[in-house]
Amino acid sequence: MIATNAYAAQSASAPLAPFSMERREPGEHDVQIEILYCGVCHSDIHQVRDEWGGSIFPMVPGHEIVGRVVKVGSKVTSFKEGDLAGVGCFVDSCRTCANCKEGLEQYCHEGMTSTYNARERDTQLPTYGGYSTQIVVDEKYTLHVSDKLPLHAVAPLLCAGITTYSPLRYVGVGKGHKVGVVGLGGLGHMAVKFAASFGAEVTMLSSSPSKEADAQQLGAHYFALTSDKATMKKLANSFDFILNTVSAQHDYSTYLNLLRTNGTMIVVGVPPTPSQVPAFNLISNRRSIIGSLIGGIKETQEMLDYCAEKNIVSDVEVIDVKDINNAYERMLKGDVRYRFVIDIASLK
Repeated sequence: MIATNAYAAQSASAPLAPFSMERREPGEHDVQIEILYCGVCHSDIHQVRDEWGGSIFPMVPGHEIVGRVVKVGSKVTSFKEGDLAGVGCFVDSCRTCANCKEGLEQYCHEGMTSTYNARERDTQLPTYGGYSTQIVVDEKYTLHVSDKLPLHAVAPLLCAGITTYSPLRYVGVGKGHKVGVVGLGGLGHMAVKFAASFGAEVTMLSSSPSKEADAQQLGAHYFALTSDKATMKKLANSFDFILNTVSAQHDYSTYLNLLRTNGTMIVVGVPPTPSQVPAFNLISNRRSIIGSLIGGIKETQEMLDYCAEKNIVSDVEVIDVKDINNAYERMLKGDVRYRFVIDIASLK
C-alpha cells in the first residue's frame, strides 16, 4: 500500500483537516500519479456538508486532478513514467452497458464510480479524491495532459471545462449562433471561453453589474443585467442556446423567454430544490430544456486537446491546502475569480 497525505472531512459539520490514508499498489492496468494540483469545485462543498445526502466519511474531496505519472502497471500501454496526466469526476464504470460502450461513461446505467465519495466496484472501499498527494487509477479512466499549458490552470478543465464543453458541442454551437450564458462563476467563465472560441456570438447574463468587464475580457461580446426589466424584455426571442450554470434557486422561465423558436436551454447547474416550468413557455415556441453531466473519457480527452491547441485554460487562484476551509466560505460568497486550485506541494 502507498502511504498518502490528504485533507479530509470527518463529518458533515467538521472542517477539513490533515488525514493519513493508503492508496492501493498499481495493478496491471493502473497508473500511479503524483498529484501536483487539484481544483476546488462547488460540488466539493455540497458533498462534504452532505447537502445531497449519502455522503461517506471520512471524505477526501477533489475531482479536478493533474499530476505526473510515477509508476505504471505491467500491462499499461498508454502511459509511461514521467507523463503528465489528469483525473476527472469518475474513475470507473460498468464498462459493458450501452452508454459505456459509446464513450458516455458518465451516464453508465449502473452509475459511474465517482473519484471521491463513492465505493470501488470490486472492493467496496470508499474512493478518495485529489486533496491528496497520490492517486492510483485504471489507465482507461486517466487522461493525457499537454505540457503546453500551465498545469495549475488546467486542473479545473477536468470538471468545469468538460461540464461546459460537452453540451456546447452536443447542440452544435458554432458560427452564426447566438448563445447566452447565465452566471459568471467557475462554470460560466469556461462557457464563455468555449462558446466564443466555437465562433458564436456570446452574451453574458448576470445579476452582478460588477462582472461586465470580466465577461468582456473572457470573450463575451455583450453583457446583460438580468435585473434590468427593459433589457430582458429587449432580449426576448434572441438566443439559439442558453447555457444555464446557476446552482442557486431561480426561475427557469425568465431565461426560456429569451430563446428563439426551437431554442434550447442547457442546464448544468443544480439548484437546491426542483424548478417548475409552465408548459406554455415550452410549447408556444417549441423551446426545450436539456441537461448535461460532465463528459465521457473520450470527449474529455478531446476537450483537453482542444484547449492545448487553442490555449484555453481556467482563470484560477492557487491556494495552500491549509486555506481550503476559508476558500469554501469565499466560494459561497462568490469571492473567487473563477476557480480555486490547491497546490498539492503544500500538503507534502
